[in-house]
Amino acid sequence: MKKDSTHQIIKTSFNLKQNSKIYIAGHQGMVGSACLRLLKSKGYNQLIYKTKKELDLTKQDDVADFFKNDPPKAVIAAAAKVGGIWANNEYPYDFLMSNMLIQNNLIKSALENDVEKFIFLGSSCIYPRMANQPIKEEYLLEGQLEESNQWYAIAKISGVKLIESIRRVYKKDYVSLMPTNMYGPNDNYDLEKSHVLPALIRKFHEAKVKRDLPVVLWGSGEPLREFLHVDDLASAIFFLLKSKTYNNIYNVGSGEEISIKNLSLMVQKIVGHKGPIVWDDSKPDGTPRKLLNSSRLNSLGWKHGINLKDGIKKTYSDLEKKNFRF
Repeated sequence: MKKDSTHQIIKTSFNLKQNSKIYIAGHQGMVGSACLRLLKSKGYNQLIYKTKKELDLTKQDDVADFFKNDPPKAVIAAAAKVGGIWANNEYPYDFLMSNMLIQNNLIKSALENDVEKFIFLGSSCIYPRMANQPIKEEYLLEGQLEESNQWYAIAKISGVKLIESIRRVYKKDYVSLMPTNMYGPNDNYDLEKSHVLPALIRKFHEAKVKRDLPVVLWGSGEPLREFLHVDDLASAIFFLLKSKTYNNIYNVGSGEEISIKNLSLMVQKIVGHKGPIVWDDSKPDGTPRKLLNSSRLNSLGWKHGINLKDGIKKTYSDLEKKNFRF
């Protein structure tokens, strides 16, 4: 049987208190803002967060000075340059370089300033394109990546390996989380940069208000995808902030998958669009199937709680209240 090299014994334990200093990198993004909301709701009163204007995470000296002057006890590294298939294809250098700079600076400064707990956020796109399903953490680097998002994936893989090396050499409780496809408050609805679910919500809404125009969607609609509400991811991050971890990497997913075609029909019904859907099969599908095996995290006691249909309804309702400021 193949030995699981992701298991390392960590000598230290972590005691998270409400006055513990916790730095949330990327607090204005979807994941970071969800973590900020959750921690505030639970009474944590020493939360640290900076805008990009206040702290550019791609600048090593600035990040080093920040950690040296005000070292946190824990770090949630949710800052990243993100986007969908189109953005990854159009800006490969930016996706590779920006993400490596951000995560390298954060991880290096955290280690050098004795940060006790570090949670690194990656993505399920780090796994091989044709990985066995559902995808286990140990499948990392066992096959070729999906070409359309390889630049982001390679950057995140390097972060995962940095975390693994710190656990192995320094025995610190640093951990990587690989979430599945996310959606929810503060998502990105830019049609050139967004992921599939927010793009669908926007396309169907805009077609509805234009008298139910046809909606053109990429690919065949056959690929299968798993989705997780960002508040569920925040709950997983909080769970691991308080818990001692036994592996360097954990998948975070719902364990449920749906075809892009059926997802489109679900979003169309929730939005109330009555027009036709046109599938442009000249455009790429991306990875045919991507379901995470989250049993490693589930075995520690965490479970997701938000049903996909209910989550999309809540997301669309929130957009209605904000007058659809995409």
